[in-house]
Amino acid sequence: MGAGKQGELVVHTPKDLLNNPITLIQTKYKEFEHGFKDWLAKQSLPAEAAVVTLTSAAQGAAIGGFMGTLNNDAASTFPAAPPPGASLNPQAMASFQQAQALAGGPLIQARNFAVMTGVNAGISCVMKRLRGKEDVETSMVAAFGSGVMFSLVSGMGGPNPAMNVITSGVFFALIQGGIFKIGEKFSKPPIEDVMYRETKSMLSTLGLENYEKNFKKGLLTDSTLPLLTDSALRDVRIPPGPRLVILDHVQRNKVVKRGGWRT
Repeated sequence: MGAGKQGELVVHTPKDLLNNPITLIQTKYKEFEHGFKDWLAKQSLPAEAAVVTLTSAAQGAAIGGFMGTLNNDAASTFPAAPPPGASLNPQAMASFQQAQALAGGPLIQARNFAVMTGVNAGISCVMKRLRGKEDVETSMVAAFGSGVMFSLVSGMGGPNPAMNVITSGVFFALIQGGIFKIGEKFSKPPIEDVMYRETKSMLSTLGLENYEKNFKKGLLTDSTLPLLTDSALRDVRIPPGPRLVILDHVQRNKVVKRGGWRT
């Protein structure tokens, strides 16, 4: 909706919105995305894994290339060859290779990100198809493979290349597993405590939601609502004003007094 001339209300119809280039592009992209996912779900596991790996690798390469352009200034000051004597010192050579991998230009970063995202997405796709779910185990296995391939492709070797590969994989797995669990925790709606469902509804009606924790601290559950007294509310540190409002509400609500709450 919008304001027209002389305060007239203008209603935008779906046709008007589709005439907006940005809205039209967003709509077309969503249609393409849904259609692509539907088509992909019908493919065999090898075909799906290959497509997911390639598309994710392409996205990673684009991100890595962009990140690499930001490192151009730093890369210009970085020596193109290892310092003298580094080849005789495995630890110094490993440090040089790690710095090259992390501070490389657009092509190096595009390669590194393409490998990380492509392998991660491909393994996740296979795991989800085989296990029928996406969980922290799937996420960590995919991240481990991603870390291993990143270590191999980027040349981040060391005195013990095999150990370095495993260490990189474990590090990636732990990081992604932690991120998955954090995201899982915040994405889930809070579990409602059935023992305080009626109490929460009553306090919300009275505008006293802040005192729900006081009820829980004093174990004043839904079953105790008809039995509330000034002394009981005082014991859980509810101020005089809210105590009076709660008690008055309980006394006036016959259903609460009978032990069966309805607002």
